[in-house]
Amino acid sequence: MSIETKDIIVEKVKTSKIDQVDFDNLAFGSVFTDHMLVCTYKNGAWETPKIVPYQPITLDPSSKIFHYGQSIFEGMKAYKDDKEDVYLFRPLENFKRFNISAERMCIPQLPQEHFMTGLTTLLNLDKDFIPTKDGSSLYIRPFMFASGNGFHASPANEYKFIIACAPSGAYFSGKVKVLIEEKYSRSANGGVGYAKTGGNYAGQFYPTQLAVKKGYNQVIWTDDTNHEFIEEAGAMNIFIRINDTLLTGPTSDRILDGITRKSILDIAKDQGIKTEVRKIKVEEVVEAAKDGSLKEMFGAGTAAVISPISGFGFRDTDYELPELENSFGQRLKKIITDIQYNKSEDKFGWRFKVEA
Repeated sequence: MSIETKDIIVEKVKTSKIDQVDFDNLAFGSVFTDHMLVCTYKNGAWETPKIVPYQPITLDPSSKIFHYGQSIFEGMKAYKDDKEDVYLFRPLENFKRFNISAERMCIPQLPQEHFMTGLTTLLNLDKDFIPTKDGSSLYIRPFMFASGNGFHASPANEYKFIIACAPSGAYFSGKVKVLIEEKYSRSANGGVGYAKTGGNYAGQFYPTQLAVKKGYNQVIWTDDTNHEFIEEAGAMNIFIRINDTLLTGPTSDRILDGITRKSILDIAKDQGIKTEVRKIKVEEVVEAAKDGSLKEMFGAGTAAVISPISGFGFRDTDYELPELENSFGQRLKKIITDIQYNKSEDKFGWRFKVEA
Protein backbone atom coordinates (compact mmCIF):
# COMPACT_ATOMS: atom_id res chain seq x y z
CA MET A 1 0.00 0.00 0.00
CA SER A 2 1.35 3.42 -0.97
CA ILE A 3 0.17 6.67 0.54
CA GLU A 4 1.27 10.23 -0.11
CA THR A 5 1.86 12.75 2.64
CA LYS A 6 3.19 16.25 2.23
CA ASP A 7 6.38 16.01 0.18
CA ILE A 8 6.87 12.28 0.77
CA ILE A 9 5.59 8.94 -0.59
CA VAL A 10 5.17 6.04 1.85
CA GLU A 11 4.98 2.37 0.91
CA LYS A 12 4.38 0.23 4.00
CA VAL A 13 5.51 -3.37 4.47
CA LYS A 14 2.79 -5.99 4.26
CA THR A 15 4.08 -7.83 7.33
CA SER A 16 6.37 -6.39 9.99
CA LYS A 17 9.47 -8.35 11.05
CA ILE A 18 9.50 -6.81 14.52
CA ASP A 19 8.46 -10.13 16.12
CA GLN A 20 11.78 -11.59 14.93
CA VAL A 21 13.86 -9.03 16.81
CA ASP A 22 15.41 -10.07 20.13
CA PHE A 23 15.45 -6.72 21.91
CA ASP A 24 17.35 -8.21 24.86
CA ASN A 25 20.33 -9.15 22.68
CA LEU A 26 20.92 -6.42 20.12
CA ALA A 27 24.33 -6.22 18.49
CA PHE A 28 25.31 -2.82 17.13
CA GLY A 29 24.01 -2.15 13.61
CA SER A 30 23.12 -5.70 12.59
CA VAL A 31 19.29 -5.80 12.77
CA PHE A 32 17.26 -3.39 10.68
CA THR A 33 13.80 -1.82 10.81
CA ASP A 34 10.92 -2.49 8.43
CA HIS A 35 11.44 0.59 6.25
CA MET A 36 14.06 2.87 4.76
CA LEU A 37 13.97 6.25 3.07
CA VAL A 38 15.22 6.60 -0.52
CA CYS A 39 15.57 9.76 -2.59
CA THR A 40 17.16 10.16 -6.03
CA TYR A 41 19.00 13.12 -7.52
CA LYS A 42 18.44 13.09 -11.28
CA ASN A 43 18.35 15.63 -14.11
CA GLY A 44 19.76 18.31 -11.84
CA ALA A 45 17.15 18.05 -9.06
CA TRP A 46 16.12 15.97 -6.06
CA GLU A 47 13.00 13.88 -6.62
CA THR A 48 10.25 13.31 -4.04
CA PRO A 49 11.56 11.19 -1.13
CA LYS A 50 10.05 7.74 -0.72
CA ILE A 51 9.79 5.46 2.28
CA VAL A 52 9.80 1.84 1.15
CA PRO A 53 10.24 -1.58 2.77
CA TYR A 54 13.85 -2.25 3.76
CA GLN A 55 15.41 -4.03 0.82
CA PRO A 56 18.60 -4.48 -1.25
CA ILE A 57 19.47 -1.82 -3.81
CA THR A 58 20.40 -2.54 -7.43
CA LEU A 59 23.24 -0.67 -9.11
CA ASP A 60 24.92 -0.85 -12.50
CA PRO A 61 28.53 -2.15 -12.36
CA SER A 62 29.66 1.19 -13.79
CA SER A 63 28.04 3.19 -10.98
CA LYS A 64 30.64 5.75 -9.98
CA ILE A 65 30.47 4.93 -6.28
CA PHE A 66 32.40 1.73 -7.07
CA HIS A 67 35.15 3.50 -9.00
CA TYR A 68 35.64 6.98 -7.57
CA GLY A 69 34.29 6.75 -4.03
CA GLN A 70 31.78 9.60 -3.97
CA SER A 71 29.99 8.74 -0.74
CA ILE A 72 29.14 10.38 2.59
CA PHE A 73 27.25 9.38 5.71
CA GLU A 74 26.13 10.47 9.15
CA GLY A 75 25.57 8.68 12.46
CA MET A 76 22.61 9.57 14.67
CA LYS A 77 20.38 8.00 17.30
CA ALA A 78 16.72 8.11 18.32
CA TYR A 79 15.78 7.61 21.97
CA LYS A 80 12.61 6.80 23.91
CA ASP A 81 11.85 8.18 27.34
CA ASP A 82 9.74 6.45 30.00
CA LYS A 83 6.58 7.85 28.37
CA GLU A 84 7.48 6.29 24.98
CA ASP A 85 8.09 9.73 23.46
CA VAL A 86 10.81 9.77 20.79
CA TYR A 87 13.73 12.20 20.73
CA LEU A 88 16.73 13.06 18.57
CA PHE A 89 19.92 14.81 19.73
CA ARG A 90 20.97 17.91 17.77
CA PRO A 91 19.75 16.56 14.39
CA LEU A 92 20.25 19.85 12.54
CA GLU A 93 23.95 19.64 13.36
CA ASN A 94 24.04 16.29 11.58
CA PHE A 95 22.20 17.78 8.62
CA LYS A 96 24.61 20.73 8.39
CA ARG A 97 27.63 18.44 8.54
CA PHE A 98 26.05 16.14 5.94
CA ASN A 99 25.95 18.97 3.45
CA ILE A 100 29.47 20.10 4.37
CA SER A 101 30.64 16.59 3.54
CA ALA A 102 28.57 16.62 0.34
CA GLU A 103 30.16 19.84 -0.85
CA ARG A 104 33.68 18.51 -0.24
CA MET A 105 32.92 15.31 -2.17
CA CYS A 106 31.28 17.24 -5.05
CA ILE A 107 27.85 15.79 -4.26
CA PRO A 108 24.68 17.93 -4.61
CA GLN A 109 23.42 19.62 -1.44
CA LEU A 110 20.37 17.94 0.12
CA PRO A 111 17.35 20.10 1.07
CA GLN A 112 16.71 20.27 4.81
CA GLU A 113 13.07 19.36 4.25
CA HIS A 114 14.05 16.07 2.59
CA PHE A 115 16.37 15.22 5.47
CA MET A 116 14.20 16.21 8.44
CA THR A 117 10.73 15.36 7.10
CA GLY A 118 12.02 12.10 5.68
CA LEU A 119 13.70 11.19 8.96
CA THR A 120 10.78 12.06 11.25
CA THR A 121 8.28 10.27 8.97
CA LEU A 122 10.50 7.19 8.97
CA LEU A 123 10.85 7.27 12.76
CA ASN A 124 7.11 7.56 13.29
CA LEU A 125 6.55 4.60 10.98
CA ASP A 126 9.16 2.40 12.70
CA LYS A 127 9.00 3.80 16.24
CA ASP A 128 8.19 0.37 17.72
CA PHE A 129 11.73 -0.67 16.76
CA ILE A 130 13.21 1.92 19.13
CA PRO A 131 14.31 -0.15 22.13
CA THR A 132 13.53 0.95 25.67
CA LYS A 133 16.14 -1.05 27.60
CA ASP A 134 18.53 1.17 29.54
CA GLY A 135 21.27 2.53 27.30
CA SER A 136 19.75 1.19 24.08
CA SER A 137 18.62 3.30 21.12
CA LEU A 138 17.79 3.27 17.43
CA TYR A 139 20.92 3.92 15.40
CA ILE A 140 20.21 6.03 12.30
CA ARG A 141 22.46 5.98 9.24
CA PRO A 142 21.78 8.66 6.60
CA PHE A 143 24.08 8.19 3.61
CA MET A 144 24.47 9.40 0.04
CA PHE A 145 26.45 8.04 -2.89
CA ALA A 146 27.07 8.37 -6.62
CA SER A 147 24.65 6.09 -8.48
CA GLY A 148 25.24 7.59 -11.92
CA ASN A 149 27.00 5.36 -14.45
CA GLY A 150 30.25 5.65 -16.39
CA PHE A 151 33.98 4.96 -16.15
CA HIS A 152 35.01 8.56 -16.82
CA ALA A 153 36.80 10.09 -13.82
CA SER A 154 34.33 12.88 -13.06
CA PRO A 155 31.47 13.56 -10.63
CA ALA A 156 28.34 11.51 -11.24
CA ASN A 157 25.12 12.94 -12.65
CA GLU A 158 22.88 10.84 -10.37
CA TYR A 159 22.93 10.21 -6.62
CA LYS A 160 21.00 8.23 -4.02
CA PHE A 161 20.16 9.49 -0.53
CA ILE A 162 19.10 6.75 1.90
CA ILE A 163 18.28 6.56 5.60
CA ALA A 164 18.41 3.11 7.20
CA CYS A 165 17.91 2.36 10.90
CA ALA A 166 19.06 -0.36 13.27
CA PRO A 167 17.86 -0.96 16.86
CA SER A 168 20.97 -1.34 19.00
CA GLY A 169 21.71 -2.28 22.58
CA ALA A 170 23.85 -0.37 25.02
CA TYR A 171 27.32 0.24 23.59
CA PHE A 172 30.03 -0.87 25.98
CA SER A 173 33.58 -0.62 24.69
CA GLY A 174 35.23 -1.90 27.86
CA LYS A 175 38.82 -0.95 28.61
CA VAL A 176 40.43 0.41 25.44
CA LYS A 177 44.19 0.28 24.98
CA VAL A 178 45.50 2.41 22.13
CA LEU A 179 48.69 2.78 20.11
CA ILE A 180 49.99 6.20 19.10
CA GLU A 181 50.59 5.93 15.34
CA GLU A 182 53.79 7.36 13.86
CA LYS A 183 53.84 5.95 10.33
CA TYR A 184 50.34 6.05 8.87
CA SER A 185 48.07 9.11 8.72
CA ARG A 186 44.31 9.34 8.81
CA SER A 187 44.20 12.51 6.69
CA ALA A 188 46.23 15.46 5.45
CA ASN A 189 46.02 19.23 5.11
CA GLY A 190 43.74 20.15 2.22
CA GLY A 191 42.27 16.66 2.23
CA VAL A 192 38.89 15.23 3.22
CA GLY A 193 39.51 14.43 6.89
CA TYR A 194 36.73 16.75 8.04
CA ALA A 195 34.16 15.06 5.78
CA LYS A 196 32.32 11.89 6.80
CA THR A 197 33.25 9.98 3.67
CA GLY A 198 33.75 6.25 3.45
CA GLY A 199 37.36 6.37 2.28
CA ASN A 200 38.48 8.03 5.51
CA TYR A 201 37.37 4.97 7.42
CA ALA A 202 38.55 2.39 4.89
CA GLY A 203 42.03 3.90 5.10
CA GLN A 204 42.04 3.39 8.88
CA PHE A 205 41.41 -0.34 8.83
CA TYR A 206 44.91 -1.54 7.86
CA PRO A 207 46.90 0.49 10.44
CA THR A 208 44.32 -0.44 13.07
CA GLN A 209 44.71 -4.13 12.32
CA LEU A 210 48.46 -3.79 12.66
CA ALA A 211 47.89 -2.25 16.11
CA VAL A 212 45.47 -5.05 17.05
CA LYS A 213 48.16 -7.63 16.22
CA LYS A 214 50.40 -5.86 18.72
CA GLY A 215 47.77 -6.18 21.45
CA TYR A 216 46.03 -2.81 21.16
CA ASN A 217 42.36 -2.09 20.47
CA GLN A 218 42.66 1.08 18.48
CA VAL A 219 44.99 3.72 17.03
CA ILE A 220 45.62 7.30 18.14
CA TRP A 221 46.12 9.33 14.99
CA THR A 222 48.78 12.02 14.79
CA ASP A 223 49.42 14.79 12.27
CA ASP A 224 50.57 13.83 8.77
CA THR A 225 53.67 16.04 8.76
CA ASN A 226 55.87 14.99 11.70
CA HIS A 227 53.49 12.83 13.77
CA GLU A 228 54.09 15.36 16.53
CA PHE A 229 50.50 16.20 17.57
CA ILE A 230 47.58 14.07 18.83
CA GLU A 231 44.56 14.32 16.51
CA GLU A 232 41.88 11.60 16.82
CA ALA A 233 41.21 8.28 18.55
CA GLY A 234 40.25 5.70 15.96
CA ALA A 235 37.01 6.98 14.45
CA MET A 236 36.35 9.33 17.37
CA ASN A 237 37.46 12.75 18.57
CA ILE A 238 39.84 12.57 21.52
CA PHE A 239 39.93 14.31 24.89
CA ILE A 240 42.89 14.30 27.27
CA ARG A 241 42.79 15.40 30.91
CA ILE A 242 46.06 16.68 32.37
CA ASN A 243 45.59 17.50 36.05
CA ASP A 244 42.16 19.19 36.02
CA THR A 245 42.25 20.63 32.49
CA LEU A 246 40.43 18.88 29.64
CA LEU A 247 42.23 19.20 26.30
CA THR A 248 41.15 18.49 22.74
CA GLY A 249 42.62 19.39 19.39
CA PRO A 250 41.10 22.10 17.15
CA THR A 251 39.02 21.06 14.16
CA SER A 252 40.71 21.43 10.79
CA ASP A 253 40.90 19.91 7.31
CA ARG A 254 42.10 16.76 9.08
CA ILE A 255 39.74 16.49 12.04
CA LEU A 256 36.00 15.81 12.04
CA ASP A 257 33.83 18.46 13.70
CA GLY A 258 32.18 15.99 16.06
CA ILE A 259 28.76 16.78 17.49
CA THR A 260 29.53 14.88 20.70
CA ARG A 261 32.84 16.77 20.86
CA LYS A 262 31.06 20.14 20.66
CA SER A 263 28.53 19.05 23.26
CA ILE A 264 31.26 17.96 25.69
CA LEU A 265 33.00 21.32 25.40
CA ASP A 266 29.76 23.22 26.10
CA ILE A 267 28.82 21.00 29.05
CA ALA A 268 32.34 21.16 30.51
CA LYS A 269 32.21 24.96 30.40
CA ASP A 270 28.79 24.90 32.09
CA GLN A 271 30.13 22.54 34.76
CA GLY A 272 33.13 24.73 35.51
CA ILE A 273 35.62 22.26 34.04
CA LYS A 274 38.60 24.06 32.53
CA THR A 275 39.01 23.24 28.84
CA GLU A 276 41.63 24.07 26.23
CA VAL A 277 41.16 23.61 22.49
CA ARG A 278 44.68 23.54 21.12
CA LYS A 279 47.30 21.35 19.51
CA ILE A 280 48.44 18.61 21.89
CA LYS A 281 51.96 17.30 21.53
CA VAL A 282 52.56 13.57 21.84
CA GLU A 283 55.59 14.44 23.96
CA GLU A 284 53.35 16.40 26.36
CA VAL A 285 51.05 13.41 26.86
CA VAL A 286 53.95 11.00 27.40
CA GLU A 287 55.56 13.32 29.96
CA ALA A 288 52.22 13.73 31.75
CA ALA A 289 51.89 9.94 31.91
CA LYS A 290 55.37 9.69 33.41
CA ASP A 291 54.88 12.36 36.07
CA GLY A 292 51.33 11.32 37.02
CA SER A 293 49.53 14.43 35.79
CA LEU A 294 47.77 12.49 33.00
CA LYS A 295 44.43 11.61 34.59
CA GLU A 296 42.15 10.61 31.70
CA MET A 297 41.94 10.02 27.96
CA PHE A 298 38.71 9.22 26.15
CA GLY A 299 37.19 9.10 22.70
CA ALA A 300 33.96 10.96 21.93
CA GLY A 301 31.42 9.99 19.28
CA THR A 302 27.81 9.04 18.56
CA ALA A 303 27.99 5.29 19.16
CA ALA A 304 29.65 5.15 22.58
CA VAL A 305 29.21 8.85 23.52
CA ILE A 306 32.40 8.56 25.60
CA SER A 307 34.83 5.64 25.38
CA PRO A 308 37.45 5.64 28.18
CA ILE A 309 41.05 4.82 27.28
CA SER A 310 42.83 2.70 29.90
CA GLY A 311 46.33 3.02 28.51
CA PHE A 312 48.43 3.81 25.46
CA GLY A 313 51.55 2.57 23.76
CA PHE A 314 54.30 4.73 22.30
CA ARG A 315 57.66 3.61 20.92
CA ASP A 316 57.57 0.16 22.55
CA THR A 317 56.55 1.50 25.95
CA ASP A 318 53.09 1.13 27.50
CA TYR A 319 51.58 3.72 29.83
CA GLU A 320 48.64 2.92 32.10
CA LEU A 321 46.09 5.52 33.17
CA PRO A 322 44.70 5.63 36.71
CA GLU A 323 41.21 4.33 37.47
CA LEU A 324 39.22 7.29 38.79
CA GLU A 325 36.01 6.98 40.78
CA ASN A 326 34.66 10.36 39.64
CA SER A 327 36.14 10.88 36.21
CA PHE A 328 35.30 13.77 33.92
CA GLY A 329 34.34 11.21 31.27
CA GLN A 330 31.74 9.48 33.43
CA ARG A 331 30.32 12.80 34.59
CA LEU A 332 30.05 14.25 31.08
CA LYS A 333 28.57 11.08 29.62
CA LYS A 334 25.80 10.99 32.22
CA ILE A 335 24.86 14.60 31.54
CA ILE A 336 24.70 13.99 27.77
CA THR A 337 22.72 10.74 28.01
CA ASP A 338 20.29 12.22 30.56
CA ILE A 339 19.52 14.95 28.01
CA GLN A 340 19.19 12.40 25.20
CA TYR A 341 16.75 10.18 27.10
CA ASN A 342 14.73 13.13 28.49
CA LYS A 343 15.79 12.41 32.07
CA SER A 344 16.96 15.92 32.83
CA GLU A 345 16.54 19.56 31.94
CA ASP A 346 17.95 20.50 28.53
CA LYS A 347 19.30 23.98 29.14
CA PHE A 348 21.16 23.91 25.80
CA GLY A 349 18.11 23.26 23.59
CA TRP A 350 19.65 20.16 22.02
CA ARG A 351 16.80 17.68 22.49
CA PHE A 352 14.46 17.39 19.49
CA LYS A 353 11.08 15.75 20.06
CA VAL A 354 9.78 13.70 17.12
CA GLU A 355 6.13 14.66 16.85
CA ALA A 356 3.68 11.97 15.79
